Amino acid sequence: MQPATTTPPAGPGAPSSAPASVPPATLRQLVDAYMAAYAGRDRSRLAQLARLCELLGDRPFVSLTDDDVFRALEQLASEPARVYYGRDAAGSRILRAKPGLRSPATVNRYHAALSAVFTWAAKKRIAPRGWENPCRKVERGPEDPGVLRFLSSEECDRLLEACRESSWSRLYVLVLMALTTGARRGELLELTWGDVELERAAAHVRDSKNGHPRTLPLLPGVLDELRRFAIARPEACVFPSRGALTRPRAFESSWSAALKRARIRDFRFHDLRHTCASYLAQNGASLLEIADVMGHRQLSMVKRYAHLTTETKARLINRVLGGIK
Repeated sequence: MQPATTTPPAGPGAPSSAPASVPPATLRQLVDAYMAAYAGRDRSRLAQLARLCELLGDRPFVSLTDDDVFRALEQLASEPARVYYGRDAAGSRILRAKPGLRSPATVNRYHAALSAVFTWAAKKRIAPRGWENPCRKVERGPEDPGVLRFLSSEECDRLLEACRESSWSRLYVLVLMALTTGARRGELLELTWGDVELERAAAHVRDSKNGHPRTLPLLPGVLDELRRFAIARPEACVFPSRGALTRPRAFESSWSAALKRARIRDFRFHDLRHTCASYLAQNGASLLEIADVMGHRQLSMVKRYAHLTTETKARLINRVLGGIK
C-alpha cells in the first residue's frame, strides 16, 4: 500500500504535470505513511497494523473513537494465537496457529502499535489540531507474568538424552544451542551457515527481536555438533526443512516426542531461554550480565530472575560469613 498522490489543477506559474502529495486521510493511508517513515526494527508491526486496518475499516482516521479501538482489540483477543516459525524462501514470515487465544500481552502490542501511529500523526501535524488519540482512552489489558518454568538438572539431562535419540538428527544441537545461548526460537531458525563462524566459536543473529544484531558464543559441545552438519553454502539454513535448504525446519513433532520420552510436562521451547537465564542467575551472574547474554536492552526484562540472584548471594554470604557472631 502506498500513500495516495494526486495532481493539482494547473494555475499561473504552476506546472500541470507536477504531482503533489496528499496528506493521509484514511487509516490505511496513515499506516502506509507511518510505515514508510518507520525506523524501528519490530518485524511484527506491519502485520499488526494491517490486521487492525482490516478490523477498523479503511475510513477517515479522525473519525475513529475509543469505542472503535476497544471493539477491535476485543476481536483480536477472541482470535487464535499464532507462533513465528521463521521465514520462507521469499523472505516472508511464517506464522502458524497454536492452541489458545491471543494473550493480553499480545493484544497490548497491537494497542501500542496503533497508538504509535496516531502519536506520529499528531507529531507530524497530519492530525488536525485538538484531535485526541483514541487509544489513550482504552486501557491496556492486565498481563499475567505466568510461572517461570525452567528445567531442573535431572530434567535437563533427560531432555538432552531424548533429543539425542530423536529421528531428526539436529534436534539435539538446536536444543543445546537454546540452552547455552538463551537465543529465541526464531533467532535460531533464521541462522544460516553464513552467520556461523566455527573458527571463532560464534554465530551472528542479524535481526533480533529488539532490532539489534548480536553474537552468540558457541560452546565446544555445540561446535562439535555443528561441524557434523556444516556445508559450504552460506545461504543454507543451519536447521533446514526437508524440502529446501533455505527454509527453516518445522520441528514440532520431534520436539513433542522428545518431551514425552523425557517425561517432561508443561514445558515450551521458549522455556529453554528461561532455563538459560535461570542457570546463570543461580550461578552468580548479575542481572546486567544476564541481560547481555539474553539480548535484552533493559534490565526490567530480567527482573523476574532477581530472586534467583538474591538466593545465590544469600547462600554465598552464609557459606563464607555465616560463622561470624
